Amino acid sequence: MFSKKWILIIIILIIIVLSVGWLILNNKDFFVSLTEKYGYFGIFIISLTEASTIIFPLPFSIIIFGAGSILNPLLVGFSAGLGAAIGEFTGYALGLGGRKVIEKKYKKHIEKTEKMFQKYGGFLVIVLFAATPLPDDIVGLLGGTLKYPLKKFFIATLIGKIILNLALAYAGFYGINWVLTVFSPFS
Repeated sequence: MFSKKWILIIIILIIIVLSVGWLILNNKDFFVSLTEKYGYFGIFIISLTEASTIIFPLPFSIIIFGAGSILNPLLVGFSAGLGAAIGEFTGYALGLGGRKVIEKKYKKHIEKTEKMFQKYGGFLVIVLFAATPLPDDIVGLLGGTLKYPLKKFFIATLIGKIILNLALAYAGFYGINWVLTVFSPFS
């Protein structure tokens, strides 16, 4: 079981994540200005925030797509991938800290995940979930619950997030003109 110190840290982390998620949802222009003003560091912060929020969905894919059309898509992909991989520690920490509750409530999901980890290898499963727009927060929660090694979790998540964000950024780089052409009659 975790000490009071760790429980307090997790509670504070949850409060920060919820507050930032609420702030961003109510100020979507914040994302655009952050990208324009802070460039790759802004992309990193946006990705970190998006991956840290488990409850609030943020318009992350659209931002990376747009940033790829403005900035260097290679650097956008790597900046976003690193931020997102670090942000996934939230789900992992919650899974680790709430193991007993999660094991009780989601026993069937944990068993399925354990089987997938055994059949395909945990590393590959995490990379695949991180490289797709699938709900990878669940994998983070389960990775923490199953005590999957943190270093391996981070590396697998980093690889997957970089793949996903490179795809989004290059889609923006090569596809923005098409999007503008298609949607220009509606503006």
